[in-house]
Amino acid sequence: MKYFLTSLAFLTLSFIQNDSGKEHRYPLLSRIAFGSCGHQDVPQPVLNLAAEKKPDVFVFLGDNIYGDTNKMKVLREKYVMLGAKPEFKKLCSSAQILATWDDHDYGRNDAGKHYPHKKESKEIFLDFWKAPKDDIRCTRDGIYTSYFFEGNGRTVQIILLDTRTFRDDLRPYRGEPVDQKLFHYDLDYLPHQTSKPTMLGETQWNWLKKQFQIPADVRIIASSTQFGITWNSYEAWANFPHEQKRMLNLIKEAKANGVIFISGDVHYAEISKVNEHGLYSIYDITASGITSTWDFATPNDNRVDGPVMENHFGMIEIDWQEADPLISMRIHDVNGQLRIERKIKLSELRF
Repeated sequence: MKYFLTSLAFLTLSFIQNDSGKEHRYPLLSRIAFGSCGHQDVPQPVLNLAAEKKPDVFVFLGDNIYGDTNKMKVLREKYVMLGAKPEFKKLCSSAQILATWDDHDYGRNDAGKHYPHKKESKEIFLDFWKAPKDDIRCTRDGIYTSYFFEGNGRTVQIILLDTRTFRDDLRPYRGEPVDQKLFHYDLDYLPHQTSKPTMLGETQWNWLKKQFQIPADVRIIASSTQFGITWNSYEAWANFPHEQKRMLNLIKEAKANGVIFISGDVHYAEISKVNEHGLYSIYDITASGITSTWDFATPNDNRVDGPVMENHFGMIEIDWQEADPLISMRIHDVNGQLRIERKIKLSELRF
């Protein structure tokens, strides 16, 4: 989950030790690109387009390959295929690369903590994304981590969650009555009805609480599955409504300003907006479709922009020159067209 660095960026790299382990710190940035769901067997022109936008950072949000195997040799070979792609190399030469995983690069469709090869898969993941040997992720379970970008009295924090290693099983749909007017497809899962099943696990939750206590102006939380969507019977935080509520409560309790989610998984793009009493609006920008597409967008009461069904990538740009910095949230499609643009002031993400 680390990055490929240019020689100049490598010279600026430093680590600061705090109570949450070694955290990665870099100069302030203003352009964060992101995407997910790219198949290693086919060309990925979206990555060329992303590189041309010259982002400071590109965040791979998961399903970065389609591994889907119990054979670690096969998983490693599929990463090699991604790494050999000229468009991937172009992006890596022009931007710092960060990554988390989703189910298909974790190892199995919809898998959680019971995937039997998660430790081996983690080693392959960290090796491919060039994590240094002293990276804190090498000595603890999971691949969650955070990065800080600082300068001119401003800080951007990028938090990469691990929604696989600790996640309890999903609750399968078995024909329970639901409002079928909302759905024209087969249902897979129902929301959990108790607070015991976990999305992140207690260790990661405790780590995240400490992260929210570190000062930052903007906090971009990368989640492989959608945080802001309402229940749609596929994978999402909505299947763990108590965990979704726990996240919102944690943001409120910590008075963590500047939170924006970025997410993937669903093979289309959209922006969701979560309105919670006592909290500023929480946006979730979904960019899912480096190569993958889907036939339809599922119901989402929180959708405020989209969907975009063509291949695409996402971008967040922060204009630090403004007294009240302007944050632009965008989706660019594979044809180079700007399909979604939503602008907010940083003050809108404040208590």
